[in-house]
Amino acid sequence: MERLLHYVWKYKLYAAASLATTDGRPVQVIDPGMQNTDAGPDFFNAKIKIDGTLWAGSVEIHDKASDWLLHHHDTDKAYDSVVLHVTGVDDFLPVRTNGEPIPQLVLAVPDTVARSIDWLLYREASLPCLDYIRQIEPLHIDCWLEALLSERLERKTHDIFTLLDAYNNDWNEVFYITLTRNFGFGVNNDAFERLAKSLPLRCIRKQRSSSSQVEAMLFGQAGMLAEENEDHYYRLLQREYEFLRHKFGLSPMDDFVFKSLRTRPVNFPYLKVAQLATLWVQHDTLFSAILEAGSTGDIKKYFRVSPSDYWETHYHFRYASPRKEKPMGENALNILLINTVVPMLFAYGLRNKQPEYCERATRLLESIPPEKNSIVSTFCHAGITVRHAGDSQALIQLKREYCEKKKCLYCRIGFRMLKQQAPTFVG
Repeated sequence: MERLLHYVWKYKLYAAASLATTDGRPVQVIDPGMQNTDAGPDFFNAKIKIDGTLWAGSVEIHDKASDWLLHHHDTDKAYDSVVLHVTGVDDFLPVRTNGEPIPQLVLAVPDTVARSIDWLLYREASLPCLDYIRQIEPLHIDCWLEALLSERLERKTHDIFTLLDAYNNDWNEVFYITLTRNFGFGVNNDAFERLAKSLPLRCIRKQRSSSSQVEAMLFGQAGMLAEENEDHYYRLLQREYEFLRHKFGLSPMDDFVFKSLRTRPVNFPYLKVAQLATLWVQHDTLFSAILEAGSTGDIKKYFRVSPSDYWETHYHFRYASPRKEKPMGENALNILLINTVVPMLFAYGLRNKQPEYCERATRLLESIPPEKNSIVSTFCHAGITVRHAGDSQALIQLKREYCEKKKCLYCRIGFRMLKQQAPTFVG
């Protein structure tokens, strides 16, 4: 039942006009949010109007409202961001960790949806058109991938332009925020972006002559120095951060927003913060250097950093590990180039009317191997040839903006399938 509620909520398969909280306040769903497959609330970045007031935050869904207690969400601060609890059975009123009640909506599954549950579950397949893609001429696929890549770069450029407007066209600050966000490597992107926005680059620049002070600022701002720990280096960073917090008027985050669940040790947020600190200690004007770099190899040299000696024997402050250098791996370097350097170069070229930077961004993508993830592998198995990171970025755009949103009629693959009179395909 809960899986069906997720589906109904995600695709808004309900009578929108009749939605109301259990205490009678009208509910309007502006955006159901993005589904979360990791620890934490089921949907994040949702926008909900309750009795005329707009709320932005997370949505949690349960078969029965009392599952809120069963899953101990009432004592987990990660669920304090929930602005609406959606349930099939109203047998409890959920509360945040401070006892504050959370608005609750009983979501009725339409009869037509309930009767079609088998079909709905089939439509939840990772790629509904999987069996038909091989029927389409490769030329049409290649043209579509090129268009999808342009869409993805435009979307990322829009995000960068929004940051530039907010930060007075400071390219270095925007690069710092974008790079820091991508040090979250997907699961922690939002948390790392919050970290960057809470700690201006100018603060780091003023202390970059001391690697321990730069680490202290980043770890302290991330809320990772708030525990009692007898480790000598940890206590040093605590003292440094206490001084720097008062010097710059900083307010630390809560460390629970950083996730380590199902994360390999090399991607632990603690190690990523340490690598990020080393990067800014070694390179003061990183974006300017990248603008002048002549090749992919030259750019990668700037990112090939190893954190301070302490991290040779640690992935985390709480426990030691066998001694090993922990530089940025090749796959991590490629991800940073794809998600930070490429869109920044592309945006810089557009904003300054210098198309050579846009061309550099595209060539850079073509020089990087395709990403390895479930989206790319699914399309590969369906018969699409993926040559480089430009193709893999295009396929990610296809999956997220067309397949997941059921916009099959706007997809050139869907159009070709219909034109070739393939078996019935519902968009």
